[in-house]
Amino acid sequence: MSWLFVVLLACAAVVLVGAEWPRIEQRLGAPAKQRRERARRKANLKLLRTESDDFAASVERDLKKLPTIEERDRKR
Repeated sequence: MSWLFVVLLACAAVVLVGAEWPRIEQRLGAPAKQRRERARRKANLKLLRTESDDFAASVERDLKKLPTIEERDRKR
């Protein structure tokens, strides 16, 4: 191998890394670490039912039980 071939190969490698640097940074950089940590924290979260959720559900049940006036009954 000639020294010219080695220099050209090294330059090609530098150009390739330079072109792919934004993609490499997204996967391995600090923002990627923060995204992984956030996803890990979100995986441990639970949805808690509150009293307002129970109240809203009971209101919906009550509204479904109410009698309704049919269109033909209004005409009478």
